[in-house]
Amino acid sequence: MNHSILPNILIEAEDFSQYGGWVLDSQFETVMGSPYLLAHGLGRPVDDAYTQIHIDVSGEYELYVRTKDWVPGHSPGRFQLLVNNVPVAQEFGANGKDWNWEAGGKIYLPQGDVKLALHDLTGFEGRCDALYLSGDAVAPPNEVNSESRAWRKSRRGLPIEPQEQGDYEIVVVGGGISGCASALAAARYGHKVALIHDRPVLGGNASTEIGLMPRGTQGTVLRELSERKENGDLKAYDLLMAEGVTIFLENRVVGAEKKENKIISVDTVSSRGGQEYRISGSIFIDTSGVAILGTLSGAKTMFGRESKAEFNESYAPEEADHMHHGNTLFFRTRMADEPSDFPEVPWATEVSKDYANLSGQLIKPGVENGPGPRAGENPDMPEFRFGRKNSVFPATHFWEYGQWLDPYTSGELVRDYLMRALYGTFSNVKKMEKEAYANLEFEWMAFVAAQGEYRRYCGDYILTENDITEHSNFDDALIGNDGSFCIHCAWEEGEGKYDFRLKDWIFDNRDKQSYIIPFRCLYSCNIDNLMMAGKHISVSHVASSATKLMGNGAQHGVAVAAAAHLCLLLKTSPRDLYLEHLEELKSLVKNETNCDHDLEHNPPKPKFIPVPS
Repeated sequence: MNHSILPNILIEAEDFSQYGGWVLDSQFETVMGSPYLLAHGLGRPVDDAYTQIHIDVSGEYELYVRTKDWVPGHSPGRFQLLVNNVPVAQEFGANGKDWNWEAGGKIYLPQGDVKLALHDLTGFEGRCDALYLSGDAVAPPNEVNSESRAWRKSRRGLPIEPQEQGDYEIVVVGGGISGCASALAAARYGHKVALIHDRPVLGGNASTEIGLMPRGTQGTVLRELSERKENGDLKAYDLLMAEGVTIFLENRVVGAEKKENKIISVDTVSSRGGQEYRISGSIFIDTSGVAILGTLSGAKTMFGRESKAEFNESYAPEEADHMHHGNTLFFRTRMADEPSDFPEVPWATEVSKDYANLSGQLIKPGVENGPGPRAGENPDMPEFRFGRKNSVFPATHFWEYGQWLDPYTSGELVRDYLMRALYGTFSNVKKMEKEAYANLEFEWMAFVAAQGEYRRYCGDYILTENDITEHSNFDDALIGNDGSFCIHCAWEEGEGKYDFRLKDWIFDNRDKQSYIIPFRCLYSCNIDNLMMAGKHISVSHVASSATKLMGNGAQHGVAVAAAAHLCLLLKTSPRDLYLEHLEELKSLVKNETNCDHDLEHNPPKPKFIPVPS
């Protein structure tokens, strides 16, 4: 048949009607171009993902599959495409390349309904972004840029311009604990609130996808939000819906429109379907943890470690650099009723080497630091001691990587490296003590990493280590925060044998007293209607190791919600609120945070929440 009369058909993997055992991974779409399906089987092939398409014109189509060989030379993520239950001859995910359109040869498709299925061969993180049936024998574009995104939109029949989703008084970007607290508090003031979150569940690092317990200040709103259902999920979604918050789940912010020095709208892309939306607002609150609105709007930010001379901080390095806290993958193992095999994983033991200690597991969402199995000794692994009594326990966050990489562009690489470390360590445990751990199997491993450190905003004031240790008082003292300095010390390249575990951990309880966060740390110094809450507020790298705790972020969220309320009521900006209406703001926040912090005296009442053993 003449190719010229055959159509071109794009099938996005996220549009499959049934995912089977595959999971939707939308974490890296801004870099690799699209969400994709991941065969996250922990070493056991997952059930097929499938869908049905209609072929209008029968004929021979050129097949292209966009995939990635995530460990070139080993290709652990191999899979097949089944067409009407018949496998295409070529296996995919084994060509040694990063994300690319892999040619699958010519396939004949009859007119009518055709079933397509992704058949996992390994259980080790095979990934498929999309299928393309080319009727004109022209390969799809490999680049990830505006042109390729426009090409995808046209092939999917999506509108060129984002669809308007209305005008909100307050737009909160990021559905972690700080974002949920901010949206909830703002809605209770009676405002029209939108909450935008790029994941399918709320809670961020406290969600069922990751499972950490919120540490830091244990305020009223935090306790409401972090109460868990029987399945481990937070009650945050139900609380927000009850207050009338419009929640945009699985929507990633990709653009911000400004007028003068104000953000007037943000553009999002839905992970399911690829629709683009435009959400307008009067006040914007960034609780994303990655300062996404700052990077898109040109807000002033900081990144990495400041030098000791910058703020005269004792824990700062002599020279400034771009080291930051890395990302972490959490997991659980269990002893099954019967022996279980685990495949050979040379591609994983390349990373883990002989490390064989699975300590530091999540017991369940909100309960951390399970002991886990271990085998043999790892003499190159130092012991980690915490607090004044030098107690030792298997902290979850020692599984950490990416401290010297760009967290915005290297997220998938970091996640994959941690997966290799965990698979390799698991394999080592089973091999080194075969009889003791014959029944050992993975129960769960996150494919979403707990976020480390990204860019931090510059407000009108930058809080430092000395402000915390010396209990600096401020005229705009707004809320109290709690917690230790918890500084993750990374190996430099080539320095550590087990570079997926921390080199050391500076854990300083200080005096166990609360400290003050001034309002000037909670709004942007150069974007007039932008405030922030969570780990990217205006603090130094050292100070952020204490302020970043989720409980603290919830207090930031409540405070900026109150500030947003007054800004709307008084028709003013956050900075002018500080200059002209500070006492009104302080009074309002004091009534809402309810954490027993006495900001008028030094030191405030302690509400210290240490890392649990």
